Amino acid sequence: MHAPAPRKVVETSLDAPEGCTLREALMQAGWLQRFPEMDTGLLTLGVWGRKAGWDRVLREGDRVEVVRGLRVDPKVARRERFMGQGARSTGLFARRRPGSKAGY
Repeated sequence: MHAPAPRKVVETSLDAPEGCTLREALMQAGWLQRFPEMDTGLLTLGVWGRKAGWDRVLREGDRVEVVRGLRVDPKVARRERFMGQGARSTGLFARRRPGSKAGY
């Protein structure tokens, strides 16, 4: 699975031989030719959401992920959203039942 741009995901299924490494699987799938930015080191490789190296030996059923780096730290983004919305309109306090006490 690879997300080359926001809101765009490319998925491919592959039957790789036993003992195949991550690099070999991406070459066999044609992704290194299709997405040359993968080999530059700007993207992060992972298997089932955990960071993995090019020499990682894949097992049957592994899901390989190629992800772009984050442009904004999620903690900073959340803090900025909270500041913009105000404390009363976020989180637990966003949907308050009519006639209920604050926080419920």
